[in-house]
Amino acid sequence: MEASDAELMARLAGGDDLSLNALMLRWQEKVAAFLYRMAGHPDVAADLAHETFVKLYQARHRYQPTAKFSTYLFGIAANLARNHTRWKSRHPAVSLDGDDGAAYFAEAASDGLSPEETAVSSERLRAVQVAMHALPADLRQAMSLFIDEEMSYAEIAAIEGCTAKAAETRIYRARQLLKESLKDVRS
Repeated sequence: MEASDAELMARLAGGDDLSLNALMLRWQEKVAAFLYRMAGHPDVAADLAHETFVKLYQARHRYQPTAKFSTYLFGIAANLARNHTRWKSRHPAVSLDGDDGAAYFAEAASDGLSPEETAVSSERLRAVQVAMHALPADLRQAMSLFIDEEMSYAEIAAIEGCTAKAAETRIYRARQLLKESLKDVRS
C-alpha cells in the first residue's frame, strides 16, 4: 500500500529524507504545470517547481495535516509564483532568443492532425495562453487551480488567503475576461 502525502510528510519531518523523493515523484509534474500556467515559461516553471520542493523540505517540521496536502503544496507554489511575478515587474527584461513557449504548444497540438488543423489548433492554444497570461495574477491563479488542478472553491480560498465566495468570484471574473478576449477565436 502506498503511503499518503501526510504520512510521507511525517516521515520527512522524522528524518526520512527519501520521503521527499516520493512526494516529488507524485506531485512534480502537476506543480510544474501549474507554475508554467502562472509564469508562462517552461524554464521559469521548472525553477519554481524545484524551489517549491526546497521550501516544502524547509517547512517539513511545520506541516500540520489539517487540510489536504495539495492545498499546502500549491500554496507554497502560488506564493513563489506571486513573488516571481512581483520580482519580474520590478526587473523587466526582453528575451533575446524569442522563445515564448510556442514550440511547446505546436508540439502539443500535433496529435495526428493535418498540418492545417495543427496550425489552427496551435493558434487557438496560443491565443488561450496569451489570454490566460493577460489575466490579473489572482484571477489567473484561481482559474488555473479550478480548471487544471480541479480544486474546490474552499481549497482555492485556502491557497489564496480569501473566502470561498471570493474564490468563486475570481473564477467568474476570469471566465468573463477570457470570454471577452477570446470572442474572435471560435471553433
